Amino acid sequence: MRDNIDTVCGYAAIVGRPNVGKSTLLNHILGEKLSITSRKPQTTRHRLLGVKTLENAQIIYVDTPGMHIEEAHLLNKFMNKEARRALVDVDVIIFVIDSLKWNAEDQLVFDLVTRSKCPIILAVNKVDTLLEKTALLPYCEALALKFKFAEIIPISAIRTTNIDALERAVARYLPKSPHYFPEEQITDRTPRFRMAEIIREKLVRSLGEELPYSTTVEIEMYKSEQSTKVSVISAIIWVEREGQKPIVIGKNGERLKEIGIRSRKDIEKIVGRQVHLKLWVKVRGGWSDDERALKSLGYIDLE
Repeated sequence: MRDNIDTVCGYAAIVGRPNVGKSTLLNHILGEKLSITSRKPQTTRHRLLGVKTLENAQIIYVDTPGMHIEEAHLLNKFMNKEARRALVDVDVIIFVIDSLKWNAEDQLVFDLVTRSKCPIILAVNKVDTLLEKTALLPYCEALALKFKFAEIIPISAIRTTNIDALERAVARYLPKSPHYFPEEQITDRTPRFRMAEIIREKLVRSLGEELPYSTTVEIEMYKSEQSTKVSVISAIIWVEREGQKPIVIGKNGERLKEIGIRSRKDIEKIVGRQVHLKLWVKVRGGWSDDERALKSLGYIDLE
């Protein structure tokens, strides 16, 4: 019976060091914002699925946190573990690197993914930023000598250059199978998770270098009023020290207000209705290095 199946379906892990454009790549593939993005490394903290259904293929992309060498806190260990877990039982790996830039963290990812027995597609990202375009071909040729990659594809995630070619390449390595997800489904994550991530993205972008990794977001309440067609959401922004609260809130509450306005606009796109968003800033001391706190905030499987 399996030989009569005319569709392919499978999992493709997107892996790489922090800030190489993995989440941007997934968002442009899906045509919808699923993974949050910023210029700050380690913005992505969770492993999540993004489902893309084509005519004869369904590709389940697994977006991952950037693998990094330093594990200063339990949160960092959780992120590295999430990335490693994504490599288990996938059908193909998309190893994303920054064009012409190879460092110790790229080597860390390379050493890990090349232990896998599944095909590895090397996606050389950010080719649009190259000043010397002629340097790309010899660089790719050198990478081809480094390992027998299934394919090497230069891309620009932000410009969507060669994204179609990457998708076609991924589909070539998927097994024959019926689709696992309904055609309209794009992720396995709940609206609550996506809301919290949207708020955290606006937070990270607004704070710049002031609070790089000391914040997280928890959706305390999510209620949809049928009579008014309004969703009421209450979210807590957790910080680690009392002195960090005024940084998030800003002078006269202006920063928190701006974070709320920007978050609400994106959340309304998810829920498809008007949103009334309330944000609170609270202190939870040392949450990023506390196993119980991490589990209660949704960072699980730390064993």
